[in-house]
Amino acid sequence: MGLGAKLRKAALRGGWYPEGEGELDRLIGGWLPDRVTGKAFAALAPHAGWIFSGRLSALAVASLLPSETIVVIGGHLGSQDPMLCAYEESFETTGGLLAADAELRGALLVELRDSGLPAPLPDVEDDNSVEVLLPLIKALQPEAKVLWLRSPPRLDSKELGAALGRAAAFLGRKVSCIGSSDLTHYGPAYGFTPAGRGMDAEKWVSKTNDKAFVDALLDMNCESALLIARRTGSACSAGAAIAALGFALEAGATEAKLLGYSTSLEVRKAESFVGYAALAFV
Repeated sequence: MGLGAKLRKAALRGGWYPEGEGELDRLIGGWLPDRVTGKAFAALAPHAGWIFSGRLSALAVASLLPSETIVVIGGHLGSQDPMLCAYEESFETTGGLLAADAELRGALLVELRDSGLPAPLPDVEDDNSVEVLLPLIKALQPEAKVLWLRSPPRLDSKELGAALGRAAAFLGRKVSCIGSSDLTHYGPAYGFTPAGRGMDAEKWVSKTNDKAFVDALLDMNCESALLIARRTGSACSAGAAIAALGFALEAGATEAKLLGYSTSLEVRKAESFVGYAALAFV
């Protein structure tokens, strides 16, 4: 994989999401019986295995306006890491291939250069924060092209989103964007137990820690959301969320809507658990 490769093979299916197209269609049909597209310029989607967060991810993807290209911005990066981009020509999914939008990628590189930001490095890692959303895009907007990016938890992620919006406008292209991030990773498995164990911990995660980050996104405040995430550990890929919001603001979004919230405890009781939210920026 990487610069010059033609096809990025799916690396995670069979555990993260269905291997078979029939099972994929059954799940999506249960979550979204009508399979209609929405009006959002951008969305926040979780990226855990579909058993945990697939329904919320589907709601986020379905909220997007009909698009020629859907940009998925993932994370799992440190604050000092560079922005990353998949430079392949197409992406393998359970439902078939998704073509990459090389023209939009090129226009984005120009906008980033003019903003004084370096070009994203080739993303050669297998990463669930982007890949688990691709089968949903193929199912819900099968003609759309895709741009795969990952962005670190820095404020220049906002400028990445804004530059993406300017690139789309320059091309006159209907583009929407997904920021891919899970929320608080709590418990001994993650080395994070500031509220102890049990019901008190569960309430603190959902009503305090996750809520603060989600509320900042609902206020459409990139700076506040990033500060909260970095201070409280309430988002595993805050840069992705900030970039998607930056794109939405550039595209003219004026409102954020919470589509749903859950934790992995709703599927599996355990001492360690993760929060998930889906938002739409319209």
